[in-house]
Amino acid sequence: MEFINAIPAVGGVLSTLLAFVVALSVIVAIHEYGHYIVGRWSGIHAEVFSLGFGPVLFSRVDKRGTQWQIAALPFGGYVKFLGDANAASGPDEEAVAAMTPDMQRHTMLGAPLWARTATVAAGPVFNFIFSILVFTGIGLTAGVIKDPLTVGSVLPMPYNVDLAEGDEVVAIEGLSLSEYKAGYMDGLMDALPVQPTLTYTVKRDGQLLDVTAPHPMTPIISQLAPQSAAYDIDMKIGDVFLAVDGKDITVFDQLKEAVVAAEGAPLVVTVWRDGEVLDFTLAPRRVDEPQPEGGFKTHWRIGIVGGMFFEPATEYAGLGTALTSGVMITWEIMRGSISGLYHMITGAISSCNMSGPLGIAEVSGAMASQGTQSFIYFIGVLSAAVGLLNLFPIPVLDGGHLVFYAYEAVTGRTPSDKALRILMTAGLALILTTMLFALSNDLFCP
Repeated sequence: MEFINAIPAVGGVLSTLLAFVVALSVIVAIHEYGHYIVGRWSGIHAEVFSLGFGPVLFSRVDKRGTQWQIAALPFGGYVKFLGDANAASGPDEEAVAAMTPDMQRHTMLGAPLWARTATVAAGPVFNFIFSILVFTGIGLTAGVIKDPLTVGSVLPMPYNVDLAEGDEVVAIEGLSLSEYKAGYMDGLMDALPVQPTLTYTVKRDGQLLDVTAPHPMTPIISQLAPQSAAYDIDMKIGDVFLAVDGKDITVFDQLKEAVVAAEGAPLVVTVWRDGEVLDFTLAPRRVDEPQPEGGFKTHWRIGIVGGMFFEPATEYAGLGTALTSGVMITWEIMRGSISGLYHMITGAISSCNMSGPLGIAEVSGAMASQGTQSFIYFIGVLSAAVGLLNLFPIPVLDGGHLVFYAYEAVTGRTPSDKALRILMTAGLALILTTMLFALSNDLFCP
């Protein structure tokens, strides 16, 4: 059994905590390794590379004299360079002053400005690179939908489905897929009649056949959002909606229309799950969603994503396509995060959109429970967000240090010790205040 797939079986709070620790440890390791390796390339010696804080559980010293260690508190990590007074990279000026000029060159305090800048910037940059690689890898693994549209596998359904694996879908209800091509998911789906069964023309073993199957966009859950109305009442991926408030539905758009029309009022939904019919009460929630043109729009949502009743066959996406997609996804995460923060500050959207450690831990556990790929995707998203956060120009964060280095580059001198102390204290206070605010969101936001 794969480790990630075993996480949900561990149970409740423990599984959530384990998933959170795994996700955070991966991201911290990537971030700190960026600082370490670029520092090493720049001639700055790392004394300690630590995953976690507190008592050391395991350590070893490599041939370069760096101590690699795992500590008891797995909620972060650090690299302590030569000449640092502590894990927070505060300089030990007395110790550095006692060193020879050659030895000082291997400290953060005594290294050239370019070396310090590159070393500090490397942490966030490695987070971004890691996210791009994660999304690229997922793109290569998942591939792109094969053209012509071909049935990969048929999902369990409460309806009669005559489609078979390997069928090439030529037309649905006489509407040729070749006329819609890449736009079939929009144009064709909108043109199809809303009814329980449709006639599919397929190519099977070289022959054209007419078979019967449901509307392609059946009201099935293909993805389930953590911390959503559907997730909180224990709905599952693969659930098929049969009725809303006693009214039969056969197409996903009917479910969307019912949710929008309810305007937050509870809905009684009937779903089919593995041969069993179940009833749930769903209360749609107001959700602030980013828009492609920028800004946010508020919608009523239950936290599910629909899909077709069969998995389309896929083909190799190509490295260039997958890499481009990886870069674009990473960029959209960064753009959306900045836009979200701006709109929260201006009051355009609810501040409850900011999650704290408890919320992130809950999402970690939820994504792990949905499979290895979902969990890895979440780690990629979180890595990009952490990289961006660390670039904010706040003292104590990497971005704050880069601002100090920019000041040094322009003026030819470092900020005074007094100014540094004041700014670092203010930065730390801001970070702690934000963390407490986010934690209160976890505890009190609906």
